[in-house]
Amino acid sequence: MNETLSDLGALEARLAGVGADPRVAARFLPAVLRDGFARTLREDPLPFADVAADVLRVELADPRGGRLDRPLEEAVTHVLGAFEEVVLHPDVPAGLRRFREQGVVTVALTNGGLSTCEALLERSGVREDVVHVLSVETVGLWKPHAAAYGHALDVCAAPAGDVLFVAVHPWDLDGAAATGMRTAFLDRAGTGVYPRHASAPTLTARGLDDLADRVLEG
Repeated sequence: MNETLSDLGALEARLAGVGADPRVAARFLPAVLRDGFARTLREDPLPFADVAADVLRVELADPRGGRLDRPLEEAVTHVLGAFEEVVLHPDVPAGLRRFREQGVVTVALTNGGLSTCEALLERSGVREDVVHVLSVETVGLWKPHAAAYGHALDVCAAPAGDVLFVAVHPWDLDGAAATGMRTAFLDRAGTGVYPRHASAPTLTARGLDDLADRVLEG
């Protein structure tokens, strides 16, 4: 969900609004994922929101992270409220709609909170286009742990080889590929560059609408 479907521009705007250095926005999500992965590796994971709050608290408390215009805890609460305002990337609604109209079962799987994911899809008017909305909260292990992808496969009662896993993050696609899923990389920047250490994606597309065209017309 985060960055694959959702545009985190609202998060960047709120960070700038409290006086954070622009570099904090670039570091924030990678740091949340790093710490979430670390907790998963030792099989003592925490909810995404808890990790995000702690990462942000450390970043904003550091003088190199900018000069806050309000107390630290107020800044953390304000910035994290952006997750209730994020929108979908422009290519997403058309892609989801096209898949649904052609009978493709679409599933959202997030390392974030289930309620946050559901709320984004609802306010964006695309909830009916997604058959299942799933969170790793259910299994207690973040992606790219195999159990997270296995949960989605169990819910769908689908063999891994019948599933196309879509993401903008190579680490996520690599984890899905390790379970036997086919994968699709959304290269919105159009760089054409993919890390060699990760399993090569089955497909590459510029957006979800482009991917729908490739899958359904191919």
